[in-house]
Amino acid sequence: MENADDVVASRLKLLAEYVDELHGYQIQAISFHTYQDNKMLRRAVERALQVAVEACLDIGRRIIAVEGFRYPETNQDVFRILAEEEVMPANLLPTLLEMARFRNLIVHDYARIDDARVYVILNKRLGDFDAFAEVARAYLVGNENPELPGVGLAHLTV
Repeated sequence: MENADDVVASRLKLLAEYVDELHGYQIQAISFHTYQDNKMLRRAVERALQVAVEACLDIGRRIIAVEGFRYPETNQDVFRILAEEEVMPANLLPTLLEMARFRNLIVHDYARIDDARVYVILNKRLGDFDAFAEVARAYLVGNENPELPGVGLAHLTV
């Protein structure tokens, strides 16, 4: 069974891989028209965005569980709790709440996906994933317990 460190490390690695993949899709989608006309590209972007958001949610859930914070009732709650507990700055919360809403749209209401919105996310919002990963890494490093080597999440270098 994976320990908390391994789970967070693997999700941070997965997040980085999907964000890199999305940057590659940016190159392929040289215009909105090109993006909209390429069904395979659209589906690949949607799936990569979904998995990237889910990786963020997994990281958040793991931090919440390890730290013993209140249980998140929804995906948006994961990010609210991280902000409440000052794991991340409050100014990042609106962006992450939007990520959770977008993930729910892709998963549960896929018939209503707006190609223009996805294209904008692809071209203007990928840095949001980097911001979350940076906050998660900083929090984990800042919470190392020097009295218990190897305990906690701080020794991650992804």
